[in-house]
Amino acid sequence: MTTKIKTGAYYKTKNITLNVLIHLFLISVAVTCIYPFLWMFMSSFKTSESIFRDIALFPSHFHFENYVQAIRDGDFGRYFLNSLMYTVFVVMGIVIISSMAAYAFSRFQFPGKNAIFYVFLAAMMIPIPGSFVALYVLLNKLHLRDTPIGYILCMINVGLSTSIFMLKTFFDKMPKELEDAARIDGCSKLGIWWHVALPLSKPVLAVVVVFNALNVWNEYILALIIFDSPKYMPLQVALEKFRGEYFTNYPVLMAALTITALPIIILYILMQKHIIKGITQGAVVG
Repeated sequence: MTTKIKTGAYYKTKNITLNVLIHLFLISVAVTCIYPFLWMFMSSFKTSESIFRDIALFPSHFHFENYVQAIRDGDFGRYFLNSLMYTVFVVMGIVIISSMAAYAFSRFQFPGKNAIFYVFLAAMMIPIPGSFVALYVLLNKLHLRDTPIGYILCMINVGLSTSIFMLKTFFDKMPKELEDAARIDGCSKLGIWWHVALPLSKPVLAVVVVFNALNVWNEYILALIIFDSPKYMPLQVALEKFRGEYFTNYPVLMAALTITALPIIILYILMQKHIIKGITQGAVVG
C-alpha cells in the first residue's frame, strides 16, 4: 500500500512539474511575441532622443503629436482607404470562389477533378515573387496594370490555393445526411452550398479571412510592380515616407506602424473565438 501511495504522489508531482514547464515555455513565447509590439507602441510616444537613450519601456512624457504628424505627413487617410478596399474585396472574392471550388471538389464528380485539384496544390509551392514576371506581362496585355481591379484579381489568385485546400478538408468531413435533408426540403446544389456548407464552415472561414486579410494588408512588393500611380498604392507604401536617406524620425515611424498594425490585431481578436472553435470542431464534424 505504501508503495502505491508513493507511486501516485510521484506521478502527480511529475504531472504538475510538466504542466509548470509547459506554461513557462508558453509564457516565454507569448512575451517574445508581445514585447516587440509593446515596445513599438510605447516608442511611438517618445522622442527620437529618448528612444536611443532611455532604456525604460514606458516613456516619461507621452508625445501624442507623433500620431498627428504620422497621419498628416504620411497622407494616411488615402492609403488607409486603399488598403481597406483591397482587403475587403480580396477577402470577399477568396471566400466566395474558394468555398464554391472546395465544395465542388469535395462533393461533385467531374472529369479531371483530381488533376485540377492537384494543380491548385502545386500552386502553393510556387513562391509569389516567382510569378511577378508572368503577372506583369498578363496584366499589361489585359490593360489591367496600374488599376485597382488588376491588383485585386492578383491578390485573389494568391490566396486561392491555400483557402481551397483548407475548406475542402473541412467539407470532406461534413456529414452527407445534412445535404440529403436539404435536398428533401427542395434545396438545389447552390442552395446547399449557401444554406448548409457555408454556415457549418464558419470556423474555417474565419481562419481563411484572417490569413488572407493579413496577407493583403501587409502586401508591398506586388503593389510596387502593378501600380505606377501613387493614388492607388496601399498603406504599406506610406511607411516609406518616414524613412529618410540620412535621418529617420523613429517616433513618427513607430506611430505609423502602430496605426498600420491595429486593424489586423482587432480583426484577429474579433475572429478569435471562431478560430478556436474551428480547432475543437475538427473531431465533432468527423
